[in-house]
Amino acid sequence: MQKVSAMRRITIIDCGTNTFHLLIVKLHGTDPIVLHQEKRVVKIGEGGINNKKITGEAAQRAIGALQHFKIKIDELHVHEVYAFATSAFRNASNGLQLKRQILKETNIDLSIIDGGKEAELIYRGVFSAIDVGTEPVLTIDIGGGSVEFIIATGTDILWKGSFEIGAQRLMDLFHKHDPILETEVGALEDYLGDMLNTLFNASERFKPTTLIGSSGTFDTLSAIYCQLTGLVITEEQTETPLTISAYRSIHEQLLTKDRAGRLAMPGMIEMRVDMIVVASCLVDLLLKRIPFQHIRVSKYALKEGALAQIVDGAGLD
Repeated sequence: MQKVSAMRRITIIDCGTNTFHLLIVKLHGTDPIVLHQEKRVVKIGEGGINNKKITGEAAQRAIGALQHFKIKIDELHVHEVYAFATSAFRNASNGLQLKRQILKETNIDLSIIDGGKEAELIYRGVFSAIDVGTEPVLTIDIGGGSVEFIIATGTDILWKGSFEIGAQRLMDLFHKHDPILETEVGALEDYLGDMLNTLFNASERFKPTTLIGSSGTFDTLSAIYCQLTGLVITEEQTETPLTISAYRSIHEQLLTKDRAGRLAMPGMIEMRVDMIVVASCLVDLLLKRIPFQHIRVSKYALKEGALAQIVDGAGLD
């Protein structure tokens, strides 16, 4: 397979439902050197995601974030830009209209990808960060709009699924009180149990014993665990620590604290403080329904997966 030429500069943009991510790299041969990366909280699904609409306010936040990214892209003289939009765009009645407006105002051409493609790119990202060996594992990426699940070995995807049960959707539907009520948690679990039948059937078939969380919520859970234990995460690490027992202790705290209490937890960041409760309820349900022995956390997700495919010369179609 033909490799990329040296010294290409590449931008990857991941327009998630909650957060927009920017990654700019220089390729020395096939080794990516990070020139710049950042993320901006956009909350494009806020106020309209369950009505299949991107509100005017959310659209302006999206355009503003991408205008900011474009300044950095131009400063670093990058001409190769790959931008992806996910659940909020693909389900919104005005998603294509906003895509066209973004192209007009920023010259960034978004590719609105389906859930299957999103899952594939997440798989590539996670498996470039973590050596999983030959046994099946279940990777989960909890976004604001959708959640992707991938059962795979280190070489093959065995099953994948994308479900429109992201944290923004679940929060709007179930997290009405703060702290969340037991009845709300029960209703959320019943809903997820019905929605995820195909995942549970696939897990019974392939029997993954390790759960790998991809960035986002899991980054925050790992950061809280590291604060509690005094562990230090370096920039170079592509996998960060978390244990099942530590997760369960953190989850119990998330259920009993209000927003201010959650924000005061060492390791918590404001961009996660609202959606992390329902996201954690999803993780808890998985641990109840599937007999995992280990939990791992990957720093890499969709944007690193897209980069890995470009570096390999595999293309993004």
